[in-house]
Amino acid sequence: MSVISFICCLLFIITISQASAQPSFVNHFCLSDKGRFTANSTYHTNLNTLLSNLTSNTGIDYGFYNLSYGENMDKVNAIGLCRGDVKPDECSSCLNNSTVLLTQLCPNQKEAIGWYDKCMLRYSNRSIYGVMETSPLFYLSEITNATDVDQFNQVLGNLMSNLTGIAASGDSRRKYAAASATATNIQAIYGLVQCTPDLSQPECKHCLIGAISEIPRCCNGKIGGRVLRPSCNIRYENYPFYDEPTAYAPAPSPSLENMVLKIILLFLILQMSHEQRNLVFAESSNTTLIVIAVIVPTVVVLLICLCLYLRRSKARKNLTEDAIEDDDEIKIAESLQFNLDTIRVATEDFSESNKLGQGGFGAVYWGKLSNGQMIAVKRLSRDSGQGDTEFKNEVLLVAKLQHRNLVRLLGFCLEGRERLLVYEYVHNKSLDYFIFDSTMKAQLDWERRYKIIRGIARGLLYLHEDSRLRIIHRDLKASNILLDEEMNPKIADFGMARLVLVDQTQANTSRIVGTYGYMAPEYAMHGQFSVKSDVFSFGVLVLEIVSGQKNSGISNGENMEDLLSFAWRNWKEGTAINIVDPSLNNNSRNEMMRSIHIGLLCVQENLADRPTMANIILMLNSYSLSLPIPAEPAFYMNSRTQSRPDMQSWEYNSRETGTSEPILKSAQESENEASITELYPR
Repeated sequence: MSVISFICCLLFIITISQASAQPSFVNHFCLSDKGRFTANSTYHTNLNTLLSNLTSNTGIDYGFYNLSYGENMDKVNAIGLCRGDVKPDECSSCLNNSTVLLTQLCPNQKEAIGWYDKCMLRYSNRSIYGVMETSPLFYLSEITNATDVDQFNQVLGNLMSNLTGIAASGDSRRKYAAASATATNIQAIYGLVQCTPDLSQPECKHCLIGAISEIPRCCNGKIGGRVLRPSCNIRYENYPFYDEPTAYAPAPSPSLENMVLKIILLFLILQMSHEQRNLVFAESSNTTLIVIAVIVPTVVVLLICLCLYLRRSKARKNLTEDAIEDDDEIKIAESLQFNLDTIRVATEDFSESNKLGQGGFGAVYWGKLSNGQMIAVKRLSRDSGQGDTEFKNEVLLVAKLQHRNLVRLLGFCLEGRERLLVYEYVHNKSLDYFIFDSTMKAQLDWERRYKIIRGIARGLLYLHEDSRLRIIHRDLKASNILLDEEMNPKIADFGMARLVLVDQTQANTSRIVGTYGYMAPEYAMHGQFSVKSDVFSFGVLVLEIVSGQKNSGISNGENMEDLLSFAWRNWKEGTAINIVDPSLNNNSRNEMMRSIHIGLLCVQENLADRPTMANIILMLNSYSLSLPIPAEPAFYMNSRTQSRPDMQSWEYNSRETGTSEPILKSAQESENEASITELYPR
């Protein structure tokens, strides 16, 4: 055997033995569908280089590493995250073990992820920093059940909810929380939640809520469990499995003045002759004072000049950045603007045969662009009173909102007196077309209805908390929920109000547009709105979906009873099953009862008692989470709010009437009114 062959063989044996010495992952994924690389390729070299340098960054003592290496198609991105309680040296060791084992287990996959108990490593050929990802997903659970499952689940739910809020509010260095909780009849529960610190607060919260919602599926009633996602993870046990988190503090960065002073002093010293340097560092105090008296004024003058230069440079840079940002906004606006002739051709010149419906703010038409893309065009009425610039700015804001449960705004057209909004075309009609029709509702079994409820909840959570704007819909109803080809719900008209109205404030409005049966009492009576008024509408919508009945009335013998009264009466009498649509089977009775319970919590008269959308999503996804007892709903016939006009919509419009008296419209007439929303940056 040649010497070279012997060395190669020896290296191979060392590599294999090193890999085999690594402890096993809790779990790992080699994502073959994301691409492969060949041995000794540029990508392979870049991957090895990146992983070998991942933990070499000095000053990273809080357990989060993010590194990229290479260019273009051969660029590799990696993220390493250690548990918040892990010491720096232990963290480095864990991640170093991960780099060896993961590349052995996934020898030619461009993307892979592996979890140890105390660290996680992932790498990819695509950008993964700042991207919230929930898959691939893995969970584990203990075998033993809790002695008192109901109480255990209640304490666990409260603990995880509290930890989620703490972790999400962390900074860009650490988003981690751990604590314990206990109750009378159960052992202490120790919980831990963590996000990668590159996530924003809403993203971290969203990721953790999703992970917690997996507990009923994987670990319901078990004394321990964990859910692992790329961007976050949770764990709970009946024993302490974590230490106190390691303290961390950023290394003090030297001030600009100190840095400049040191540079100038060094420069002056280097310019001195040998005799002058000796003079500077002479032991004689008198001589030193003389030298200081000469040097310090010079340094101060130079420092002032440099600071003025840096300030002017920064100002010029800010002006340049502002100009670039303005230029970007112009480019975005141009990309969203449609030509009027293009829209006319697509809609066959707004043909009646293309008309989908008529709303309070104008007609809606379907169309087809030259590239085959289907669109829906809302032709706004011409009396909005808003200028072209303001209208265009609002379109830009709404167009930036992207969520799978929102109808996407594709662009706009602004020519002459025409104001057109171009939306994605949603193939199925609105929810009311299915849910209130005795024939069509057969297409909506309980599984689909529950999917619709959860989808609407996710869309509202995005509008209320997770989007770059905070949006209150104020006209959530069945006709404003569109269904795509797979019957996924998409909230429509969530940005209409700001596009055509400018007379609202954050707290109240002089113009109220909506369908009375869905309107919260504080909004209908006083014009006061908040996210809790949307929660009320959501509760009405949930009860409609479960019952298959409109909120306007249910036949009760010879009498008519509104949906909230009907639901509350049956709930109190223990006959809540009467609320459920008779066309549904009872295979998912627990989910149906839970949905009714959540709906009643949402329509409580006191808005402070209504849950937030974040809590509602937890309730929908976590069957073990105990729900509070609902109070009497608003507008309940036997309550103190008896005086109400039956099923009417109120529209205060002083511009049209010259007064502030309400214009009353029937629910049927206001069915297609556009929504009222309030958008303001956060």
